Amino acid sequence: MSHRNARLNEFGRQLAAERVLAGHKPGEVAKQLGVSRQTVHKWTRRFREEGLAGLADRSSRPLASPRRTSEHTAARIVKARFDHFAGPVALSGLLGLPASTIGAVLRRAEVPRLSEIDRVTGEIIKGRKHSDIRYEHALPGSLLHVDVKKLGKIPPGGGWRAHGRSEEVRGRGNGWDYVHVAVDDRSRVAYSEVLPDEKGPTCAAFLHRAAQWFHDTHGVTIRRVLTDNAKAYKGKDWRAVCEALQIRRRYTKPRCPWTNGKAERFNRTLLTEWAYSRTWTSNRQRTRALDSWLRRYNTRRGHSALGGQPPISRLAA
Repeated sequence: MSHRNARLNEFGRQLAAERVLAGHKPGEVAKQLGVSRQTVHKWTRRFREEGLAGLADRSSRPLASPRRTSEHTAARIVKARFDHFAGPVALSGLLGLPASTIGAVLRRAEVPRLSEIDRVTGEIIKGRKHSDIRYEHALPGSLLHVDVKKLGKIPPGGGWRAHGRSEEVRGRGNGWDYVHVAVDDRSRVAYSEVLPDEKGPTCAAFLHRAAQWFHDTHGVTIRRVLTDNAKAYKGKDWRAVCEALQIRRRYTKPRCPWTNGKAERFNRTLLTEWAYSRTWTSNRQRTRALDSWLRRYNTRRGHSALGGQPPISRLAA
């Protein structure tokens, strides 16, 4: 098949070459076919030297690529992709290579997109629609996204991920953990705790500790907080904490969870890189691993929305 912008297909090239070989001037043939004289000369030369085979389309790929990424480096990139389940920008911070190089290697290796695979099993799943349009506040602390993620507790010895699905390990009746998260809109620095419920007093106490952590650890004062429309976020305890800390309350549009998108996206990262990143043998083991994962997320893990830099880099700047 000819190049989509080519003026001549194989028949037209043969026609041009045969007319020149029959005695027509190359310039006249070029005008007749709407191409340049150089094009006519090229196809005539190839037809004379190689016959009809010389008129076939050829790849524009160079014969040699001395600056192409080495096989060793390409293998490192592919291995890091499946070890960390991260995109080119995040892997750039881990490997010290340009994100464009990493992306080219992954495409050449035909590695599926992150949205097309299950990050736990590695199996290909249906892709998700997404948008590249982002918004963010100008200053850290200007808006804090708060949400709760509900997780089933892990029984002693491990659940179905360790032993397979069965009636003996069915996951029912173990209870729930409530992972409360707070994400700064500007920097994406996150604070999280595993708490026993999502009631009003619990949510209010979490906000107080989160605001104190941002202030004492990073010098960031929270000015606004964005949540969904759950009762806990509209009760007297939540209101009292916000008034005491002079935090303005904001709520998402009903039935539009993407309004609180940064918290929702952080929840997804939390699940894939912490909650479901390995087979846990106890609930306590998983809970204790949250703090170390958060430190890595905030200080070392490259963030695609921050050009491959960790969230702490925004506060340092």
